[in-house]
Amino acid sequence: MDRDAFAPASTARPLIFGEVLFDRFPDGSAVLGGAPFNVAWHLQAFGMEPLFVSSVGADLLGEQVLHAMREWGMDLSGLQTDTCHPTGVVDVSFSQGEPHYHIVSDSAWDHISYQRLPALSTLPGCLLYHGSLALRQVVSRTAWQRLNEQTSVLRFIDINLRDPWWAGEAIGQLLAGARWLKLNADELAQIVPQFRDIEGRIHHLLETLSLAWLIITRGETGALAVSAEGERLQVIPEHEVRVVDTVGAGDAFSSVLIVGLLKGWPMEQTLRCAQHFAGSVVGLRGATNRDRDFYQPFIEAWQLT
Repeated sequence: MDRDAFAPASTARPLIFGEVLFDRFPDGSAVLGGAPFNVAWHLQAFGMEPLFVSSVGADLLGEQVLHAMREWGMDLSGLQTDTCHPTGVVDVSFSQGEPHYHIVSDSAWDHISYQRLPALSTLPGCLLYHGSLALRQVVSRTAWQRLNEQTSVLRFIDINLRDPWWAGEAIGQLLAGARWLKLNADELAQIVPQFRDIEGRIHHLLETLSLAWLIITRGETGALAVSAEGERLQVIPEHEVRVVDTVGAGDAFSSVLIVGLLKGWPMEQTLRCAQHFAGSVVGLRGATNRDRDFYQPFIEAWQLT
């Protein structure tokens, strides 16, 4: 397969690997989230039937995850229950409008067991999405390695650097073999610190990795996508949006990138749709929405029915 091409199958299905947790906000509210879970949640709403692979504790929060997924119609076959570790939580705070996260360590999603992974041999046209956070401990990292070994998937990586849970060398190993890499401008600077300007960083990643596309989100100024062949596409918000909080905006953007890849949309169209959806999600408290009516205008506009 050409490195700048992806031939979607009519039966293609996204495989989403990583953390599921509750974001706890300063006002006392708690919202179900975790970047991979958020992506899987949106993909389910868009009719993409993701297989979400993660782990929850045998506790009340774990039951809430199971109930939410069941109510949303999601496939539960990839969700493990861990009797020794609790369901993940993150305490979210805000400084000048930007979220900051305290991620509780040694949670159930750190212990996704490779021995309990669902059978994937019959999963057609698989696209594997994951980030970097869920690979912070050896158990889940081993499960991720087994997924890569057992399936001929194409990988979509959405970097999510959270101190102190990442290291430059480990990120370099993680990116090897990725087809699509999505990150924000700050993360780009962190993983390519040897270059001072964004162009040098972009060039370095495209030269050293087997990427088809590198996608960089830039908050209120939009997003930039650069292909291995040098094509450059930029999208900016069409209008000013009302921001409640920015938690999950990047995950919303990623979910639509995956829809576009699996549906075979041109990248320019995919970027526009992703920007539009992410701009709507920042108007919500938290990263997910249980109101199906929220998704219906996008489903109709994108002809996903």
